[in-house]
Amino acid sequence: MISIKEYNKKIVSLKNTCKMTKTMKMVSASKFKRAYKAQANSLDYAFRLQELISRLSLASGQSNHPLIRHKKLPGKVLVILFTSDKGLCGGFNNNLIRKLRNWLKENHYKYHHISMGFCGRRGYMAFRKSQDVVKYYEEVTLKPNFPDAQKIADDLSNFYLIGEYDEVYLAYNHFNGPLSQTPMIEKFLPLDPAALLKGAKPQKADYHYEPDQGELISFLIPKFINFKVFFTLLENSAGEHGARMSAMDKASQNTAELIDRYTLLRNRARQASITKELIEIISGAETLK
Repeated sequence: MISIKEYNKKIVSLKNTCKMTKTMKMVSASKFKRAYKAQANSLDYAFRLQELISRLSLASGQSNHPLIRHKKLPGKVLVILFTSDKGLCGGFNNNLIRKLRNWLKENHYKYHHISMGFCGRRGYMAFRKSQDVVKYYEEVTLKPNFPDAQKIADDLSNFYLIGEYDEVYLAYNHFNGPLSQTPMIEKFLPLDPAALLKGAKPQKADYHYEPDQGELISFLIPKFINFKVFFTLLENSAGEHGARMSAMDKASQNTAELIDRYTLLRNRARQASITKELIEIISGAETLK
């Protein structure tokens, strides 16, 4: 039977844990507000930019831009995985990693070779021994900034343009809200104008170009690619802090329930000890009579 002293130690330890989880929840809530604001402010721009590129590309048939031109038999594929650097954020990383593992199994025979790159330490630690690691971008997910995103986008574009890889995929958590993130694996390169236009309102594509269409698309596509990577980093950051805030809130609730439970058990043990002592006193008094 657990002694009262052991119960007291457990309760003190749980109270310290509860303080820590509540503090982490408050910190994550503060960081989430900033990350969510940055993601929300970029959302409309991201949609309008991809919509514009898609309509320009589809207006007069398939564009000849090298980042849009599809290769007939893709053999080598690069997958960039976006996760967090730190843990304690529920299933935020695990759900995406599990989905990517299933995707790799399903597409193992479809391509000759699949390589991986990583933004975030958790994803790198999960796949570093089992997959061919090409790039690991350290400390880019904690505080997303555009120069880091531009560097990543330039690397991916160069890999595709020189023929090192035939397709490039992004694996990330799509941000639905602080309580919901959806694991996504989508093709990044080559760009698909029809896929970019998905969900947009149909409009008649009749444009007069100044400058010409090719020059305009060549100007916009690098901007879109840079911003797409940056927006993915923003979604990853907002989702991470939202998931951690939710996880720490749940941990605080579970700790509070355990404190109540152990407090009740301690009180019962104390009452049993008092009752036992009274019985011994009464028994002793009866013996002396």
